[in-house]
Amino acid sequence: MAGFIRKTLAAAIGVVFAGMSAIGPASAQSLIRDAEIEETIRIYSDPIFAAAGLVPQNVETYIINDPSMNAFVAGGQRVFIHTGLITELDSPSQLIGVIAHEAGHISGGHLSRTQEALAGATLPIIIGTLLGAAAIAAGSPDAGIAGIQLGQHVAQRSVLAYSRTQESAADQAAVKFLNATGQSSRGLLETFDRFSDQEVLAGRNQDPYVRSHPLSRERIGALENLVNSSPYSDVPDKPDHIHRYNMMKAKIIGFLDRPQNTFRRYPETDQSIYGRYARALAYYRIPEMETALGAIGELVAEQPDNPYFHELHGQVLLEFGRPADAIPSYRQSVKLAPHQPLLRVGLAQAIIATEDPSTNKEAMEHLLQSLRDDPENTFAWHNLAIAYHRDGQQGMADYATAERHYRVNNLGQAQVHAQRAIRVLAKGSPAWNRTLDIQQSIQQAQKRKRGG
Repeated sequence: MAGFIRKTLAAAIGVVFAGMSAIGPASAQSLIRDAEIEETIRIYSDPIFAAAGLVPQNVETYIINDPSMNAFVAGGQRVFIHTGLITELDSPSQLIGVIAHEAGHISGGHLSRTQEALAGATLPIIIGTLLGAAAIAAGSPDAGIAGIQLGQHVAQRSVLAYSRTQESAADQAAVKFLNATGQSSRGLLETFDRFSDQEVLAGRNQDPYVRSHPLSRERIGALENLVNSSPYSDVPDKPDHIHRYNMMKAKIIGFLDRPQNTFRRYPETDQSIYGRYARALAYYRIPEMETALGAIGELVAEQPDNPYFHELHGQVLLEFGRPADAIPSYRQSVKLAPHQPLLRVGLAQAIIATEDPSTNKEAMEHLLQSLRDDPENTFAWHNLAIAYHRDGQQGMADYATAERHYRVNNLGQAQVHAQRAIRVLAKGSPAWNRTLDIQQSIQQAQKRKRGG
């Protein structure tokens, strides 16, 4: 999946899922990006956000590579979901219920002090702060303090600390949003029932969701009454929602779990599209290239209009050193889903990897189009800098590199490349103006840090 991107906190939002060749056990301090998964989450969440009175395009949802079950809101309209929540829940309605609950926190203005403190923060700062606070709560103060330091001066006690009153209000809001979209809220109740017995456990043994979202039998009972009185309580999951959930689950497990665990969870006797998808990814991870390519080829033949199967085929070829062979698969994925910016990044990466000067401008076009829709993708900025450099546009290469560092809060390197770019870019050009904005923003940040 050329769209599946993993990023450590230092690199903060930019590698593609399909680009995770040597990933080991899931790391708790990284974000992942993947076009297919993001599309599924958007299909689930946008109607909920709209029902909550939010503008769906303004709500950002991020997937944290962490096997524990958790979800939370931070830094304004930003929802964070752990991979473990997706892989361990049983149905789309359970996940949608959690999303509706988090939308309740946003619409209710809960954690306002934390939101104000983190609203303008970059993702590395937000994730560092939240994971640091979670580590302290779990009994790992040294790791927590290191994480909190990334969050600068955000108070640890205000992070991941919802009150029971706010929780009950978010429950009521969630049921309201689900009713407004004609969906059952029973999945949310099932999820909370799953956590209810953890109240008596020590903090380090609880799932983070219990620590950050205090539960009680009274609260669950109140939610049960709301669910039972809803006219939609027995509405089943939509078949498309179920299919997308199973595909997303298989993809995350195949990419992030150890191959031997994937084979146990999806044995050869499982000939469903989900089982074959997960096993194809496990073969890729081993790595057994030919077996993986054969398995993916069967998926492509069965669903030739699935852009993500073509993307995965291209990714495997690219990562095994065959970029020219990967390009047709990536082209087909972009043709089938031209609205997905991550797919264009994968295609551009394959084009750049061929080191063919005649195709360099095409790579630049795909990257620029991708960044218009997804300007936070630092992996795209990195590849664009390479393309500009090869095209002899060193000023633009430094500008793109400044953007990449600036967007992950690496202000020192951003300043260095911005200064280089300013010296050679045409004064008044869009890139020159943007680079000047970056410089001024860095100077203001440095001034605030000095207390000026």
